[in-house]
Amino acid sequence: MPLRAGVRLVAVVLLANVMASACRGIGTPRYEYEEELYLSLDGSATLNIHASVPALVALRGVALPLDPAAFLDRDQVRALFSAPGVTPSIDLSRRDGRRFVHVSVDVDNVHRLTQIPILSWSRYRFQRTDDIIEYRQIVGEAAGKPVGDVGWAGDEVVAFRMHVPSEILFHNTGDDIQRGNILEWEQPLTERLGGAPLELQVRMEQKSILYTTLQLFGATMVAVALTFAVVLWWITRRARGANLVESHP
Repeated sequence: MPLRAGVRLVAVVLLANVMASACRGIGTPRYEYEEELYLSLDGSATLNIHASVPALVALRGVALPLDPAAFLDRDQVRALFSAPGVTPSIDLSRRDGRRFVHVSVDVDNVHRLTQIPILSWSRYRFQRTDDIIEYRQIVGEAAGKPVGDVGWAGDEVVAFRMHVPSEILFHNTGDDIQRGNILEWEQPLTERLGGAPLELQVRMEQKSILYTTLQLFGATMVAVALTFAVVLWWITRRARGANLVESHP
């Protein structure tokens, strides 16, 4: 695992565990499956997945041990998230009596995520039209594989989050844009298992937030410089006028 990817994944895992602990503390639903997409304007992306082993088995039908005391083979997990040219970073944790996997994958084109076996339930569209980029993800039906009693209380949640790199013109989350230009779509785990449809839609500008910020900063600096020049000209002119008055009494 590259050092940078490993450090990033460890940080993400720690943050996920802190958030999970906070959620349990205030009685909010628990996330059993999460996809967090960091999209770039060139279509490349980093996808982080945090999921309990029972959720992966139930949603995607994979063959992983449900017993939290059983050995969980990292290579077996890595194979589920691998594809030609895609090498995932893997970490494991434990929460609420269940094993969790934490995965990070980088792709040069978001459409390539469908080549990863466990992510093939989604269809992606990244398309430029005029000055707009349209992103659409349709999440297909779950495998619905029975997992028995794994400790679910019935309030578990599935979440899909997206970090948008430019100004958001439209989205269908039904909620406000979160801090840092983050969008979130949530579904109860029971609905996802039952095959309830889920479609993610975003339209965004083609210029990045950083580029727009730099443009605004540059325009502000130019305006300040022009204002300073005008004030300096006015002061200089007043000074010259006063000198002329003094030299011609």
